[in-house]
Amino acid sequence: MNKKLFLPFLALAAIFAFSSCSNKLKPLAEEYIKAEPQPLEAVGGQVPVTINATIPAKWFNKKAVVTVTPVLKYEGGESYGTAYTYQGEKVTGNNQVISYKEGGNVTMKSSFPYKPEMKKSELYLRFDAKVKNKTVKLPDVKIGEGVVATSELADAGTANPALAADKFQRIIKEAHDANIMFLIQQAELRAKELKKEEIADWKNLVKGADEAPNQNVSIEISAYASPDGGVKLNTGLAERREQNTNKYLAKELKKAKIDVPVDARYTAQDWEGFQELVSKSNIQDKDLVLRVLSMYNDPEQREAEIKNISSVFTVLADEILPQLRRSRLTANIEIIGKSDDEIAALAQSNPKELTVEEMLYAATLTNDNAKKEAIYKKTIELYPNDYRAYNNVGMMRFINGDLNAAENMFNKANQVAPNKESNMNLGLIALTKGDQAKAEQLFGSAAGVNELGEALGVLYLEKGEYAKAVNSFGSIKSNNAALAQIMTKDYSRAQQTLNAIANPDATTDYLKAVVAARTNNSADVISNLKAAIAKDSKLAHEAAIDLEFAKYAANSDFAALVK
Repeated sequence: MNKKLFLPFLALAAIFAFSSCSNKLKPLAEEYIKAEPQPLEAVGGQVPVTINATIPAKWFNKKAVVTVTPVLKYEGGESYGTAYTYQGEKVTGNNQVISYKEGGNVTMKSSFPYKPEMKKSELYLRFDAKVKNKTVKLPDVKIGEGVVATSELADAGTANPALAADKFQRIIKEAHDANIMFLIQQAELRAKELKKEEIADWKNLVKGADEAPNQNVSIEISAYASPDGGVKLNTGLAERREQNTNKYLAKELKKAKIDVPVDARYTAQDWEGFQELVSKSNIQDKDLVLRVLSMYNDPEQREAEIKNISSVFTVLADEILPQLRRSRLTANIEIIGKSDDEIAALAQSNPKELTVEEMLYAATLTNDNAKKEAIYKKTIELYPNDYRAYNNVGMMRFINGDLNAAENMFNKANQVAPNKESNMNLGLIALTKGDQAKAEQLFGSAAGVNELGEALGVLYLEKGEYAKAVNSFGSIKSNNAALAQIMTKDYSRAQQTLNAIANPDATTDYLKAVVAARTNNSADVISNLKAAIAKDSKLAHEAAIDLEFAKYAANSDFAALVK
């Protein structure tokens, strides 16, 4: 950068010496002033500056009062920082007193709300000085110029809005159960059980799945004995129940001409089922029973301890144990959905044939944003009570830069059903309007949304919390993520991020030029600026006034690019 910019901010000139015999004001010499940063820099939408000055002995008149206001002047206006007032030793007041004999040190901190015009600006100190009651007029004194505004390249409008995803499954797995019950210590199948409507319905379900062209079915037989009666007895009992059930089912399947895999197994003592039934029951002392189960692993000891709980054992014998004497038939059915080609074709030709999940999935099968939006709009027409299609139309509008239409659709989605995705997207809209507080509130109600990390990264970036931004962006490859890395001075990682962006734009190239400038790579500064300006000619003017490139002002290639 220009040497001039790296000098201490020239003169505070806010503090003047008052000799004991004169009311004239003299500016403080430059060597007593230090202003930081040099040059000024936009951080979180503000331009902060700290000015430190040492007031030498015999400079401050004992009867003087001086108010100093930093002023940032730019084309079309000026902004005012925090005013500081200092007073001499013989002035009655509550301002900082500067000793005439010993001098003193003062620190002034100010911040200006950033405006783009401030890139090309000049920092002054303005004075309101009085000695006794006499006003002393003093000119504004320039103490610096220009603002580095790289952080302002953050753009919430380029973040990825949240997609309200489909729940489409190519293969839907279902399990359908039916139970054949047994009498205590018996393994014979009873006609009463086999003629139950539950068993008939289950067999019809298996037959229908076997005949359906888009379904696969397999069967499991799980035979059990209740955990009373001893391990040896129950092992033989459960095994016979499994064998009898298997024979019966094989006969029924053969009769129905059904050829499907059957897997049969038995469990001697169904302690797991016992615990589940007890925990769901309202029987007296059930907590005591459950505690016994947790304390003892040996089945015989468990049974003995539970029988000792006389207040509950009769109820267990009457209500819980009979439910465990069973063979459970399970039909595992796989329903195979439409292919991608079928779904894509139907979405165009006959969308009424698709479920809402298939419609939302169909939009993911094309990279044409216009087709995506058309599918989402058709989904709204067919399924008006599903918020996801409204959100996703808003998402497409956001991507296309139509933020008003996007906001309307996100609000409509929330009217259909309050949801996290639309809240996150409305947070992005709020960021584009500069409302960080509203954005933060909306992001807080969007926990679990996949795209939230990127949205929070933009929020932290715009707030000037660069380390948090880097952490939130994670491995995302975007201009905003690279900008956060630049602001934390991780230039190597920023370069890697910029190189990995799938669809680089003018800002991508401009940021590459910034990285090159900060790492003293003049060739890449020129090549990347050339690429950026080719994509967006307005960046020529921006580069010409951008202090990131100040030290290249005399470079003929740079001058030719930005003229």
